[in-house]
Order: sequence, then structure tokens, then C-alpha cells
Amino acid sequence: MAPTPVRRALLAAAGLAALAPAAGCADVEGPRAHGSPGRLRAPLSLWAGTSPAPPPPGREPGGPARVPVPAVPSGDMRDADALAVVRADIAAAGRADEGRGVLVDPRAVRLMAACAAAACPVRPPVHHDLTGDGRAELITAVDIDGRLSELRVYTVENAAVTRVLSRRAVLEGTQVAAGHLTVREPTSNPAYVSVSEYVWDGREMRLGGLMLDQCPALKRTRSPCPRGGT
Repeated sequence: MAPTPVRRALLAAAGLAALAPAAGCADVEGPRAHGSPGRLRAPLSLWAGTSPAPPPPGREPGGPARVPVPAVPSGDMRDADALAVVRADIAAAGRADEGRGVLVDPRAVRLMAACAAAACPVRPPVHHDLTGDGRAELITAVDIDGRLSELRVYTVENAAVTRVLSRRAVLEGTQVAAGHLTVREPTSNPAYVSVSEYVWDGREMRLGGLMLDQCPALKRTRSPCPRGGT
């Protein structure tokens, strides 16, 4: 019996499907969401010909900036007043930012301007050599609302206190190892945390690595997350 038009169409479709792997169009198993397999797709670029203007000088979020506090001739941040450094930095960033929230959260500016020394929402200072010069940097953070924080790292350059890292983040965990600063943040999937690693590049603390890790939160376990663990 000769195939009907419908059967001929089905046979043709089956033939095209069989040729798909040879043409490089085969479906592959992609990321899984809620246990279901996904498909890898090429990204679709929107408005490729349009890009924003670069930020004005001094408004690059996270970039190095001098802090208007007294000089530190020793080059060691342990010889500086940590609270005074943070207060001056947040105030200066707020003035430069003009309330835009790019350089610093405006709430942090208001909190630091209004607080008395003992009541300021600044985390205890941590001093650690992140630049490899044998002198300590200052690592601290301003807690904004019980969840979000402004992470700050300061060093001394030619006796001047300089901020070399600023990062607004939910600090699920923060670690220092081998001169690297690692920041762990929650993601929308409670099984994973985002891990950002910052390293000294000779001028500032730069993002050197970004990954997802699967583990309990450090603040609850007080121990490193096992790779590939649950």
C-alpha cells in the first residue's frame, strides 16, 4: 500500500530527526531545575548595539579610593582608628555618590552619621595581610538592615589610608586564606551558596573567582564546606 500524505510527512520528519546529530543540532542534557532536565540554548543578546556610558571618575563601585583620615606612616592598618576610617570613608562615598546608591547604600551613610561610637553598626575590625607586603590590611563591614552589609577593605599607600575593596553583600560567611578574601552569599536556591574570591592585583582587591558551592551556611556550622557535599 502506498503511504498516505500524512504518513509521508511523518517519515520525512523522522528522517530529519535522524540527521540532526550529524548536523550538530542534537539536544544535549542541560541544567536541571526541580529535577527536570533542561536544554542548553545559545544566549540571545538584546540591544547589542546599545551600551551605557562609563561611570565618571571616582564613581566606579568597588574601585580604590583615598580615605580622608590622618596618615599612617607605619603602613600598617593596625595603627589607624578603624571606626574613624570607616566613618570617614562612608561619609566621603555618600557625598560623591549623591544618594545614587552606587558607591554606598544611602542607609549606611545615614546610620554612620547618626551613631555614637559604641552603637555604630560596624563589625569588629579584622587585621590581615592581603597584599603580601607583611603589613596588615583592615577588613570590616557596616551592617545595614540585619541582612545586607557594606564590606570594606583598607590598606595604606604612601602613608595614606586607601579603600581597596567595597562590596554590598549578604555576608553568609567571610574567610581569609593564603592572602585571599572569600565571601559566601546565599542564592535563590537554598541548597547553594555563591562564593566570590578576591585577590590583590597590585592596586586593589579584584574578583579572582566565582563559583557555586553546595553546603550548610558557615555561620551555622563554623566549618568549611566540603566540595560536592550536601
